[in-house]
Amino acid sequence: MDLSLVVPVYNEEENLPLLYDAVGAAVEPLGLSWEMLLVNDGSRDGSLRALETLAQRDPTHVRVVDLRRNFGQTAAIAAGIDHSVGEVIVLLDADLQNDPTDIPRMLALINDGYDVVSGWRKDRQDNYASRTLPSNLANGLISWVTGVRLHDYGCTLKAYRREVLTGFRLYGEMHRFIPVYADSVGARIIEIPVRHHPRRFGKAKYGLERTVKVLLDLFTVKFLSSYAAKPIRLFGGVGLSMIGLSLLALLFLLVRRVTIGVPVLTSPFFILAMMVSILGFQSILMGLIAELLVRTYHESQGKPTYTVKKLINVASHDSGQPS
Repeated sequence: MDLSLVVPVYNEEENLPLLYDAVGAAVEPLGLSWEMLLVNDGSRDGSLRALETLAQRDPTHVRVVDLRRNFGQTAAIAAGIDHSVGEVIVLLDADLQNDPTDIPRMLALINDGYDVVSGWRKDRQDNYASRTLPSNLANGLISWVTGVRLHDYGCTLKAYRREVLTGFRLYGEMHRFIPVYADSVGARIIEIPVRHHPRRFGKAKYGLERTVKVLLDLFTVKFLSSYAAKPIRLFGGVGLSMIGLSLLALLFLLVRRVTIGVPVLTSPFFILAMMVSILGFQSILMGLIAELLVRTYHESQGKPTYTVKKLINVASHDSGQPS
């Protein structure tokens, strides 16, 4: 299978037939073998019936994954990826705000050697105050924290080579951080402007509260992408900084005792310096424990600390044959 399109669905009954037609019109001329995985994320309207109708209408291309309840967009995307077989995976929303006519441009860039093609809703057709502005601020913060510069992390329309999606699981709102994970394994990433349309049917499922969830997930993503392999660098760095501050405070108290005779032990700064010093030692110990956990994680599951893009004339460990 050349291409898998993964579409999370939640209460999009009226949009689904139009989405199927638009995807078919965009993909069929490419001459690729393709499938569209529509993941019903606990819809409460007639979305499941519409999906079943599409599956009967086109059993060659339409696959339906029906989740038992509403698990959220990230879980729906993960389910779609897990059940897909295409060498290239394209994610898009079911609300028709993403335009399937952008998919051929994305696939052309994948063919040019890029591993991730990320959509940028440059002319976004959403409410500015409640959706666009918070999204822009979150995108700037994510780019600054992770070092992966994208204008629009929240745009679902993205294309990936399958190999850059392996080796990690998606939780929370982390589907938008897939480019960060991909960058951590050396993926080539490019961002292109894509069309964005006003919603025709239904209503938006997310508001300002989603921005808070994204910001909380950002802490996890930063830790996993920068410190998961060497957590002592984070915990140890924080611990040494705290110990250094406590030593400076003690030096200040000692100098003040010698110069103007103020007792050290009666100063609140002494108690504060001792507490900070203890917290510093605890942080270093947490880092050492985290190092042991990381090694247990990799060794117990046979997970390597590296990823291989390609092997040339190297014997496979599974078959003993050159790959």
